[in-house]
Amino acid sequence: MSTSTLPTAAAEAGRPAGERTAAPRKGRRRGEVSPLGRLTSHGILIVASLIALFPVAWLVFLSLGPDKDDYLRPGGIWGKMTLDNYSFVLQNTNFFHWLKSSLIVSLGTTVIGVLVAATTGYAVSRMRFPGYKKFMWVLLVTQMFPVAVLMVPMYQILSDLQLIDSYLGLILVYCSTAVPYCAWLMKGYFDTIPFEIDEAGRVDGLSPIGTFARLILPLAKPGLAVAAFYSFITAFGEVAFATTFMLDDKKYTLAVGLQSFVSEHDAQRNLMAATAVLIAIPVSAFFYLVQKNLVAGLTAGGTKG
Repeated sequence: MSTSTLPTAAAEAGRPAGERTAAPRKGRRRGEVSPLGRLTSHGILIVASLIALFPVAWLVFLSLGPDKDDYLRPGGIWGKMTLDNYSFVLQNTNFFHWLKSSLIVSLGTTVIGVLVAATTGYAVSRMRFPGYKKFMWVLLVTQMFPVAVLMVPMYQILSDLQLIDSYLGLILVYCSTAVPYCAWLMKGYFDTIPFEIDEAGRVDGLSPIGTFARLILPLAKPGLAVAAFYSFITAFGEVAFATTFMLDDKKYTLAVGLQSFVSEHDAQRNLMAATAVLIAIPVSAFFYLVQKNLVAGLTAGGTKG
């Protein structure tokens, strides 16, 4: 190193100032973002977060106004904020009956829907029975029909089964809408799990059901979390089917009970806002429980067809 570096340095020193070579500049590594790029991306994310949070914050703000017309003059809420709207909803309505109904229907849809979707997705992912590809497309086609078209035949079926105004009937209706999407989701996630794990289970003496329950399902927790969250949200916030199939006002779900504050000539928007905030609490709690696996489950299922 001394034989090559020193002569070069001496040669550079002997050259005129205008002929000396410039020292190489330190370049940015591939994938490294410039300070301006980082500042821009952070600014965009902050703006997007504010846009997403503004409706929620506005709803909470309106729920603190004591008058039903405060939404027309929101500036006047600052001087008269109160929690009376929440007290009225909790004490003078069937809120807790609605909450019970929503939890029964949503959790029932989640358990049954995820179980059916997981077994369906696993069967199509691992087994090659006649028509398995067409079967998945049939599930997808069922999502194309609007609610208005499905309402009458579903009502007739539930009436024949004597399931009108029952939690089980509404759970089955919600499963019919949640299972097709969740089956596609789980099928894509099971495709990412190596088939060698199934073969290892068979070598150890496990049955196909045992392999599925003891080996595959623990590895599919992220996908199951996404399917559970989708099923829960679908059942928790649905209005059309719940309004049609549930007749007893004490069996209304929270989404249907929210409509009780709207009459033909009036709308108690302050009470609606307070109820909407209370409705968001169970959903937020459920999201907190599954958030660890939610992002991984949303991204992993798309790596294979």
